[in-house]
Amino acid sequence: MEKKFMVEMEPGREGINGEPSVSAVYRHIWAKDGFPPPLPGLSTCWEIFSAACKENASRRMVGHREMNNGKAGKYVWQTYGEVYDQVLKIGAAMRACGVEPAGRCGIYATNCPKWVIAMEACCGHNIICVPLYDTLGETAVGYILSHAEISIVFVQDIKIPELLKSLHKGTGQVKTLVSFTRFTSEQEEEALRLEITVYSWEEFLKLGGENPTDLSLPLAQDISTIMYTSGTSGEPKGAILTHEALALTIAGAEYVFEHFDEKMTTDDVYLSFLPLAHIFDRIIEEFFFYRGASVGYWQGDPKLLAEDLLELKPTCFAGVPKVFDRIYAGATKTIKESRITRRMIFSGLYNYKLKWLKQGCKTHEASPLADAIFSRKIKARLGGRVRLILSGAAPLGNVVEEFLRVTLCCHVLQGYGLTETCGWSSVCLPDEFSMLGTVGPISPNTELRLESVPDMGYDALGAIPRGELCFRGKTLFSGYYKRDDLTKEAYKDGWFHTGDIGEVQPNGTLKIIDRKKSLFKLSQGEYIAVEHLENVYALCSYVEEIWIYGSSFESWLVAVVVPETVEIESWAKKNGLKGDFNKLCLEPKLKSFILEQLTDIAKKNNLKGFEYIKAIHIDPQPFDVERNLLTPTNKKKRPQMAKYYEKQIEEMYLSLKTK
Repeated sequence: MEKKFMVEMEPGREGINGEPSVSAVYRHIWAKDGFPPPLPGLSTCWEIFSAACKENASRRMVGHREMNNGKAGKYVWQTYGEVYDQVLKIGAAMRACGVEPAGRCGIYATNCPKWVIAMEACCGHNIICVPLYDTLGETAVGYILSHAEISIVFVQDIKIPELLKSLHKGTGQVKTLVSFTRFTSEQEEEALRLEITVYSWEEFLKLGGENPTDLSLPLAQDISTIMYTSGTSGEPKGAILTHEALALTIAGAEYVFEHFDEKMTTDDVYLSFLPLAHIFDRIIEEFFFYRGASVGYWQGDPKLLAEDLLELKPTCFAGVPKVFDRIYAGATKTIKESRITRRMIFSGLYNYKLKWLKQGCKTHEASPLADAIFSRKIKARLGGRVRLILSGAAPLGNVVEEFLRVTLCCHVLQGYGLTETCGWSSVCLPDEFSMLGTVGPISPNTELRLESVPDMGYDALGAIPRGELCFRGKTLFSGYYKRDDLTKEAYKDGWFHTGDIGEVQPNGTLKIIDRKKSLFKLSQGEYIAVEHLENVYALCSYVEEIWIYGSSFESWLVAVVVPETVEIESWAKKNGLKGDFNKLCLEPKLKSFILEQLTDIAKKNNLKGFEYIKAIHIDPQPFDVERNLLTPTNKKKRPQMAKYYEKQIEEMYLSLKTK
């Protein structure tokens, strides 16, 4: 079959340093003869922002929910013109505090309009923005403050105590703190003892208004942000992203949209809830601002996300698989509990629309009748107006993706990217149902090299090309800040090595199938692709989270399961079991029941015998950063998890051997 969406570049079929050919190089079919051009006159983030403000001065830009007596009300909006005026004042205030171009500014908060205003103020004076993950502990925050030599920090009120703890340890060169609200008198006194000047947001705006100054505009090659990523071991790494890299990524997104009927307009609205401290959300927001569209921010509480969706009614929504898994679980549960006639109608419409989608029919033309019913029942959960959904950070299960594509009556696009690739390495295209289960073709801004991994049996030049994903292009990061050793390790032979294993499909799309470091061998010699298995077993409605463990000294797989609270409490009630959730998780009956459900999932998905989970431990507490089980981007720290659950692993294997 012709590689419809990617073209193999024959000159790239070379080995490394003169060795025999072990790789193949690809480009997006649209970039066969060259990469997309930059946006005219927009080579930096500041140029993109200021041009958008000039063109859309009176349009809504950023909004947040107004609080009345502790309750969230309607969204309150600031226009592009209003935001621009505040950005000028905040930038002038930073300069008045002695922050010079190329200085470093930290932002420690959850997503909100002031986050963006501080970021854009940095851009206007060539100050490097350094996000501090709001999920990081104080140790990592202190490390970044010191490592990046941050002199000023914008901070959310609830993060002030944690920030002051880090500053008490003498880390960094912080001289100024700006609260998004205000400091308490005790916090002001504490900062004074640390010889740090503090401002409320309003005081800082006033300072900037009284000390206007000319902008110090960045060049394309200047650093826009140092975005720290926390790996599964070691200190956080600061990925350096230039203005050029970010601007070209936005230009590439615009280039892709221009090929389709679905154009982004000034009427579009995006709900921002993925962390702005991560590149995925920042790039989406930058693109929305470039298009003159609106961004509304959530309240910061996952329990209230559904409420924010209903109030904002966004047209675009980006999330991670965990969010979409919950939408799927909630919708399917409602369907199962409905009357048989409704279930039959739903099933008939679902299969009818699915048939036409598989035959290449466009999303909005496959079945208007099904769309009318699905929109009212399921799409309404997202506010009713969503026309584009993006999923990233981890693979989305095929069953869930198919369900969303059929029932949400909008484009559901799965993508793949890393901080080091400006968040976008590949993404599915609208109205291409054949891309289900893939992350689409590579970005037109980059080249992909698929490199063989013989030890894992992956051949980049095989009948089905498989290998490690390596990228190069101007949208990639410039290296790790102050870590030349890590930069050289990542940029071997001029290509950035991701550590992810991909498979090029016959039509030229990309599928992520493994991690170079997430493969282990059982004692009988069978290799286990653990992330793939976890995605399969996570389809079980009784499972909230799962971590699978195996060893070359053992022949079975075992797992730690975090149960889904609502489902388990419902099961317990039906089975006459009483007690709180923690007590229920100690019930032997529950362990047996969940293991049976996992076995059923394995059978339905045609897993091999050695891929079956043979024993489980139930943990009522979700995996978290605080116990050092997850990175701030919610990736499992597998060595740390093995250490943390060492006793439980021993007990599971002992129980299997004594059966």
